[in-house]
Amino acid sequence: MMVADTPNDISSDIPSNDPSNTRTSPLNTGETVIANDMAGGPAPAAAASGDAQAEVTAFLLEAATTGGTPAVRIDTHGAVVVLAGDDVYKMKRAVRLAFMDLSTLERRRRACEREVEVNAGFAPALYRGVVAVTRRSDGRLALGGDGVPVEWLVHMRRFDETLTFDRIAERGGLDADLLQRTAAVIVASHARAPLRCTAAFVDQLRAIVEENTATLLQIGHVVDPARIARLAADTGRALDAVAPLLQQRVDNGYVRRCHADLHLRNIVLIDGRPTLFDALEFDEDLATIDVLYDLAFLVMDLLRRSLVREANAVFNRYLAAARDAAGLPGVAAMPLFLAVRATIRAKIEAVRLQQTAEAGFQATAEGYLALAEDAMRPVPPRLVAVGGLSGTGKSTVAARIAGGLGRPPGAVHLRSDVERKGLLGVGEFERLPESAYDRATTEAVYAVLHRKASTVLRAGLAVVVDAVHQQDGERLAVAALAERLGMRFDGIWLEAPAATLTGRVAARHGDASDADQRVVAEQLSRDSGPIGWRRVDAGRPLEAVVADVEGILGGISRAV
Repeated sequence: MMVADTPNDISSDIPSNDPSNTRTSPLNTGETVIANDMAGGPAPAAAASGDAQAEVTAFLLEAATTGGTPAVRIDTHGAVVVLAGDDVYKMKRAVRLAFMDLSTLERRRRACEREVEVNAGFAPALYRGVVAVTRRSDGRLALGGDGVPVEWLVHMRRFDETLTFDRIAERGGLDADLLQRTAAVIVASHARAPLRCTAAFVDQLRAIVEENTATLLQIGHVVDPARIARLAADTGRALDAVAPLLQQRVDNGYVRRCHADLHLRNIVLIDGRPTLFDALEFDEDLATIDVLYDLAFLVMDLLRRSLVREANAVFNRYLAAARDAAGLPGVAAMPLFLAVRATIRAKIEAVRLQQTAEAGFQATAEGYLALAEDAMRPVPPRLVAVGGLSGTGKSTVAARIAGGLGRPPGAVHLRSDVERKGLLGVGEFERLPESAYDRATTEAVYAVLHRKASTVLRAGLAVVVDAVHQQDGERLAVAALAERLGMRFDGIWLEAPAATLTGRVAARHGDASDADQRVVAEQLSRDSGPIGWRRVDAGRPLEAVVADVEGILGGISRAV
């Protein structure tokens, strides 16, 4: 029985028994721990190579220790990693597991080459190549050289371990700019990912759901079996409901050769840029997944850390950067994807508890299960419109409330400034000419907002539409959309003194909005008509404004 991740999810968190393998290691080796039975452990073939690999490890540690600075060794079940100055050498353990056979030297060579090949597309600056450890004629080992290879290593550039995203998250450093840039990197990785037109993804996902359930029920003393059965039933129904959509996404090119291990510890800042690394390399089938399922691992990892706003932000920034209206119905699968990802992690923690009897794993498993249950809990979709003149903070407030609305990962935030740039085919931060704000273009922008809102609402997620909505007809139109769909509507009107508005727009930088002080003056000169939406004083500190808006909306699903 598998005791770690099933297809399309990697257990890079499972450490070996070596105490040196901690979360502060400079390199997350991203290895998977999957054994053939509940006892775990490698197949007998691994033991035969153990002495030879121990010799290689000792050689690396000695050879890498220079100038009195000792090398650092990190162990996982799947690899031995030696950190030496600016270099990292990763030796794959000689193991034969349920999903991967590295029991021979040739298999390890090919695995090293494949790891470098796959990750070169994500992090070319990190992966330096494959190097052999050879036996010289005098019997001594050498790194490279003309001797007979006795082991193969992945050679990497060492990076600052404090800049992996799990560490940045612990410091509260995942700000809006960093999340926006990260989402753009993920979108770019999916755009260049090889297309895989395979019908296997839906069946593969169903197999994961079934295996999660079987494993958790077998260790029912860790988790209440009735709870697992309820979650399994909910997840199964959700999968049945979206299966036709998922197959359509396969046909339309959304299943690709993805990173497939996209969590916070596998993203790092390199030269100030978000860099994905340690992609799944050992099985093409396991890495062939829906791009939203790839994204869901990161979103789930943020949610399980109670970073609800950040999770919603990276989800929305991904959708905005993708500019893919045709793919928008796919958001219907996000709650399912999140539940599957979370249940896999719950299973891993439950197995760890069984193997080690460490109480902390119980709470962690319970937390992941609660996240999965939250994702599967039915919450009616709803539409919220945030309006107000430029400088009232519409986009900031909308982004702050979106994560708590509806089912995880929260509401889709549709912003008129972003949609206008997309409609006109320019970059989000590229300034448009005044002609791009004529009435015809503005009406077209509102039409896009309403079409996308309708798509998302029908998919079962909440929506926040963020636009000026200064004309009475614009406010009536968005409210009518919710009425036609039979869904709850809330209109929020933000207002602030003129001096506050002009001061805010003057201070803007790196934002999609082109509004300046002249635009604010023009808006102030126009009659907004009767405003039936709930008015909120946006001249106050942001936290007070957000608290008032959340109080008006009520029914916020999750604390943000």
